[in-house]
Amino acid sequence: MSTQVISVGEYLELVNQTLKYIPSATLQVEGEVSDYRVAQGKWVSFDLKDETTEAVLKCFMTTWQLKTPLEDGMRVQVKGYPKVYERFGTFKMNVQDVELVGEGALRRAYELLKKKLETEGLFDISRKRSLTRFPQRIGLITSRDAAAYGDFIRILNNRWGGVHLLFAHVHVQGKEAVGEIVEAFSFFNKLSSEQRPDVLVLTRGGGGLEDLHAFNDEDVARAIYASVIPVVCAVGHERDESLADFVADVRASTPSNAAERVVPSRQDVLYEIETLTRHMESRLSDVIQDYSYVIERATQLIGFILEQQKQRLLRATEGILFATQQWFMRMKTKREAYERILRQVDPKRVLSRGYSLVFSHGTVVKEATQLEVGGEITVQFASSLAEARVLRINGKGQQKLV
Repeated sequence: MSTQVISVGEYLELVNQTLKYIPSATLQVEGEVSDYRVAQGKWVSFDLKDETTEAVLKCFMTTWQLKTPLEDGMRVQVKGYPKVYERFGTFKMNVQDVELVGEGALRRAYELLKKKLETEGLFDISRKRSLTRFPQRIGLITSRDAAAYGDFIRILNNRWGGVHLLFAHVHVQGKEAVGEIVEAFSFFNKLSSEQRPDVLVLTRGGGGLEDLHAFNDEDVARAIYASVIPVVCAVGHERDESLADFVADVRASTPSNAAERVVPSRQDVLYEIETLTRHMESRLSDVIQDYSYVIERATQLIGFILEQQKQRLLRATEGILFATQQWFMRMKTKREAYERILRQVDPKRVLSRGYSLVFSHGTVVKEATQLEVGGEITVQFASSLAEARVLRINGKGQQKLV
């Protein structure tokens, strides 16, 4: 039988081809994590030790493949593909998935992830949003087979009506849970503003830490944090808590309490309306009474002002009348004085004493030179007129008849 000589690289390639026949997709390797390291923020390596023997399996994966925090001492189950790295000649498993085993490992991973998310600000109270008092659309993310679904629907219908419920059926535990919950958040947030719910409710029944693993998953926590729609999270019973609770805008203690948090009670709203109506009636009565008092005071003030103006007008009228009477008296006195003066200078009064006026052609004759011999003149006496003819002027003219 002849011997074939091959290179190291060819041999290792043959080994890797042979390793592909191992049914890795159906196998999970369980062991304890040791020598856990992260290089350059993206390369994860650790050893997986067996408890009963000294066997060690070196494991390798990337940070984005690792969905749960790890540390030395945790018991895990890993799934992946074996490979011999030609450059270093080392046998490693390329890990595709890691699952924690046991309550202790889950609790420790929970604490580590909680601290990480809290440091990043995902639990910050200042970013939490308030809920709409009267939502028109509610998005519900849970399993239709879960008791939480029935409890939520029953309390929702008992408390309020007319709400459009958008339901996304998901697994709430198991391997499919995380992906389906994240996809549900993505679906609701991609809806248009007209179709988008006013609030999202993520809920399930109670259970142990392993049952609640999906609600403690980092991808679910970040999906809640990134949601543009306010989120209410209700997991199990009041004593249960999850990372989803801390990230959500509102934490409800139970699925029933979630329904109580997202819609008001009919009785409470009716009571508020009645109370508000009574308050408005009382307030309106007080306002009317206040305005009545103001109107009454304004009416009194207007009456007082009008009375004052009336008195001022009366005084002004009396003053005007008195001033008018005084003016008439002064005018009468002046008129009488003017009459006396006119009477003193009246030509008729002078004529009554024996004087007369001579007119020639309608003009008063002041000098004899204004006359002509033979001209006609008019002589006015105190109470009569006489016509005459001029015979002589300054001794000249017609001879006197003897």
